[in-house]
Amino acid sequence: MTTTRPAGRSALFKFSLVLSILTSGVYQNAEAQTSYELNSGWKCTSMNSVKDNGATISQSNYDLAAWNPAVVPGTVLTTQLANKQVPDPFYGMNNEKIPDIYKVGRDYYTYWFAKDFKEAAPAGSNQTYLNFRGVNYSCDVFLNGHKLNSKLHKGMFLRQSYNITKWLSKSGSNRLAVIVYPPDVVGNPNGGQGGDGTIARGVGIQYTAGWDWIQPIRDRNTGIWDKVTIEHTGAVVIKDPHVVTLVPGVRLPEGAQQPAIVQVSAELENATGAAVSGTLQYNLDGKLVSQPVTLKANSKQEVKLADYSLKNPKLWWPNGYGPQNLYKLNLQFVAGGKISDQKNIEVGVRQITTEWNSKTESRQVNVNGQKVFIKGGNWIISDQMLRFSDARYDAEVRFHRDMNLNLIRVWGGALIERPEFYEACDKYGMLVFQDMWGSGDCNGRWTDPMKLDDQWTRRKYPDDHDLYLKSVADQVKLVRNYPSLAIWCGGNEITPPEDIFAALRDTIMPKLDNTRWFIPYSNSEEMSRNVQGGNGDGPYGVQSLTTFWDHRTYPFNSEVGSVGVSDYESLKRFIPAENMVLPQYDASTGKTTTDPVWDYHKYIGYDGFIDKYGKAKNVEDFATKAQLVNYDQYRALMEGFSSHMWDWYTGTIIWKTQNPWTAMRGQMYDYYLDPNACLYGLHSGSEPLHIMYNQTDGMVMVANNTFKTHSNMLLVAKTYDMDGKEKVLTQVFADVTPTTTKRYLSLKHEIEKEAKDKGVFLCLQLLKSDKEVISENIYWLPDAKGDFSGLQKMPAGNLGATAKYLKNGKVEVTLTNEGNGALAFFNRLSLVNAESKQRILPAFYSDNYITVLPGQTKKVVIDHNPGADKNLAVTIGGWNVAERTISIDKQ
Repeated sequence: MTTTRPAGRSALFKFSLVLSILTSGVYQNAEAQTSYELNSGWKCTSMNSVKDNGATISQSNYDLAAWNPAVVPGTVLTTQLANKQVPDPFYGMNNEKIPDIYKVGRDYYTYWFAKDFKEAAPAGSNQTYLNFRGVNYSCDVFLNGHKLNSKLHKGMFLRQSYNITKWLSKSGSNRLAVIVYPPDVVGNPNGGQGGDGTIARGVGIQYTAGWDWIQPIRDRNTGIWDKVTIEHTGAVVIKDPHVVTLVPGVRLPEGAQQPAIVQVSAELENATGAAVSGTLQYNLDGKLVSQPVTLKANSKQEVKLADYSLKNPKLWWPNGYGPQNLYKLNLQFVAGGKISDQKNIEVGVRQITTEWNSKTESRQVNVNGQKVFIKGGNWIISDQMLRFSDARYDAEVRFHRDMNLNLIRVWGGALIERPEFYEACDKYGMLVFQDMWGSGDCNGRWTDPMKLDDQWTRRKYPDDHDLYLKSVADQVKLVRNYPSLAIWCGGNEITPPEDIFAALRDTIMPKLDNTRWFIPYSNSEEMSRNVQGGNGDGPYGVQSLTTFWDHRTYPFNSEVGSVGVSDYESLKRFIPAENMVLPQYDASTGKTTTDPVWDYHKYIGYDGFIDKYGKAKNVEDFATKAQLVNYDQYRALMEGFSSHMWDWYTGTIIWKTQNPWTAMRGQMYDYYLDPNACLYGLHSGSEPLHIMYNQTDGMVMVANNTFKTHSNMLLVAKTYDMDGKEKVLTQVFADVTPTTTKRYLSLKHEIEKEAKDKGVFLCLQLLKSDKEVISENIYWLPDAKGDFSGLQKMPAGNLGATAKYLKNGKVEVTLTNEGNGALAFFNRLSLVNAESKQRILPAFYSDNYITVLPGQTKKVVIDHNPGADKNLAVTIGGWNVAERTISIDKQ
């Protein structure tokens, strides 16, 4: 899809959620379970604008003509934005123009939502259910004049399900009305982490009162923010099925496998006044497993089926280690030869275990018996206004796969992520480290003058411990079947209150999900021994590259990161032209002066790192040079940690890899899904088999994050000067064993000599026996003063480029550095509309910010939505290559 203007974000991803009901299994008939979303045609109005009650409003003859169209799933703010009642809060300082709930009061954002829908009353013993997957924060629900909930429903993360069979209209025309109230305590957005901290008194998202990477969300995400569905079943409904897979022994991705054990259970509920006998069964890999069951009238029963031994299983592996195989499991309850209810579950056969690594003094994650070095990214949420979609989740998780990461940590100040997020993680092989709600900032770990309450009071947050525990149990059931879910965490940088933590550790997790690692909090000593003091995570911000190699941090670091400003095209989407003011860094004081809009969008300084490439002339030049810093920072970060895997570290998680709004820090791609050089620095530094250079001691090393031995490789090291003159430093045959890092030789003296005057390019390659390059890493190294003086006077590169369609939605670009001149350095490719030159977003590049050596040819494949645009071209431009646009040859 094409981004055309800053305020067009609401059109970036329309909700395109389609529920297809699979009816595979032994029994199929028209009465099998069906489900559909109520996701259009809603109307809303402020509570202050109506005087009638829910029983009246939910009558079909009540006049809604004066009500506004509503976005559901969505929030009050997303509805106001869609109706053009507020300006786009992602652009400039528009967020300041939107009333904050703390000042205007909760009633201002208390809203009625109504939906008319067709649904006939079911026949016989069949049942119809109304399901809410998330309402923030409390609500009353009415249908056709009847109140469905006996008391006010509370809790942002607590699902609701109502049997509406007897309340459906005989005519088939129904009206649903829901009044939604904001959080009981909305918090003062006073600039602190989570504002004054009181937002944490509820069981909800904490960052909505503001953080150091986001401004406050004015309605605190009040609304029907997650899916609303209508579900049809027979007399018996299946609730919260649970699938566990056990994979004993140490496995490899290839070859025949010993059996795996599949364990399936579910809660069954008989909604009728008569006993029902039937069979709970599932079909997996063509095999049927069943259990006869008799349910008493109006009863619930937990049923566990016999363990099933799956022969020669196709296993699920994290990204980089093996394929992400998934089985389709169709779970049914069959009575009288008819399907009463069924659930379709994708099963990843894998087992996750952990053990204490005494060498690193941190926890080690094993998948299918194999140790996995964790390369992760911290994730906040897909969109601060909760505008979720399958397409956006898929794109964001795919970017993490493209970074060659293998884990996403869902940070505790947000939410337990949605099933659609987990589906994408299953697909792309991303393990998930899922925090529960809570953070050290709001919940009292530190003294903080910005907080309203003292530490002991904040330590007791939230106010309603029973609601917290009930919500956690519900959300565990929601996501526990996804193979990507690997780790449960009690909270961000702090445990919940003692009684909550004890219930989680001793009761809820053992009962509901006892096969995953549960750690007390994100930088817990149970995860990573802290012998250095401090908070147990970091450092943050721009670093000298050697810091990542030489400075030993925490052995399983849950948060470490750097900068992340995107390029000029990205900045133009949310910064007004008059605010495109170059940041001014004062080396004598170490302080940076920035425009107020940059400050508002949470810019953090690049210090003097930009100046090493020459003083920035304007914002466009600044953003271009920032990409060089970005690439170097994140390549060095992952290389430094990988160089010490299983010695200093068992894993690291970057703070952070994405933003839920238009912030200017900690992101590998911007809110609009436009990648920057951070992503491709990680793509290089995190590749499964990777050759790399330690700029401190000059050591050439290879990190092997696979389960294979790689042998008979030719290691090649050569330099290029600014004019492109090549000098081979060494060629040596090399091998490396699985899941290890190997040191080969130091080239420090030779490279420092070559780099002394102007800096130099260092090219490291691993070649197969047929001379195919299996890993290439090109560094630009500074002169003796630490500056990139040679780059500032580098001759123009002669880069040829052609593009062709491989198929619809896939473009191949061929880049050739013609002749014997300079390197074509650091080229950004962009898929664009041929006329407007606007980038097609999202698009996925097999590589980007590419350097092409003299005489070398490289190919880049670009994936995009085939329906996004028909009139496409590719723009190419680099450090010493003028930007131009090339056409794409048809198939």
